[in-house]
Amino acid sequence: MKQAVIMLIGVLLGLNSLSGQALSGEEIVKRVNDIMSPASSWAKSKMTITTTSGDKRTFVSESWSKNKGEKNLVRYLEPSRVKGQAVLMLNNADDIWMFFPRTQRVRKLATHAKRQKMQGSDFSYEDMGGGDAFIDDFASTRLEDDTAEGFECYQLELLRKPESDASYSRLRLWVVKENFVPVIIDYYAEKEPERPLKRLVASDIRLVDGIPTAMKMVMFNQEDNTQTEMEFLDVKYNLALDDSLFTERNLKK
Repeated sequence: MKQAVIMLIGVLLGLNSLSGQALSGEEIVKRVNDIMSPASSWAKSKMTITTTSGDKRTFVSESWSKNKGEKNLVRYLEPSRVKGQAVLMLNNADDIWMFFPRTQRVRKLATHAKRQKMQGSDFSYEDMGGGDAFIDDFASTRLEDDTAEGFECYQLELLRKPESDASYSRLRLWVVKENFVPVIIDYYAEKEPERPLKRLVASDIRLVDGIPTAMKMVMFNQEDNTQTEMEFLDVKYNLALDDSLFTERNLKK
């Protein structure tokens, strides 16, 4: 009886292994997308920018997201010079508005603004947008499995589709097999697929409201020799958020 149980366990483990091997690049990316784009979320986060000279600038903000990242609102809490500033990103950051409390004015940014740095960080507005970009903008291929940051990972290459206006020609992802969290993402230049621009490294993965979450992410800018650390101080998922939160009128509140 004991031998039969051991054999059954071996078969099940073998099936799980084969199941993992059978996953295509598209299937893995879909699971990654589901993890990274929850239905709704709220977070309080700290962003620390390290400049080329080694100086550091820190921002604390609150953010809300809805419709799997299609709608995003960010309000800055610290430092005092940006306290009250707010950014509204709709249509996966294709449309961006900014509110400046000193002038009490809302300004709509140009269409190409999503490629710009957010508060001078190494994250662009496009990087912060959610939605199905990995699926809609890129064709994915599964490469040889690898280890990264101490995890057994699926390795993927994502090539930009001809019709896409994404800022990157290709991406390379290392995705943790256990939970489908990408622990490394490499970003390559729009017109030079062999030229690396940035590398995102995620760590401190915790289960929050049933969703595996990297509580810390660092974006390394390989061209500017700068880096930006994003740390979640608190995060919640699957909240009931009203659409009125994501409006120009609400930016001034």
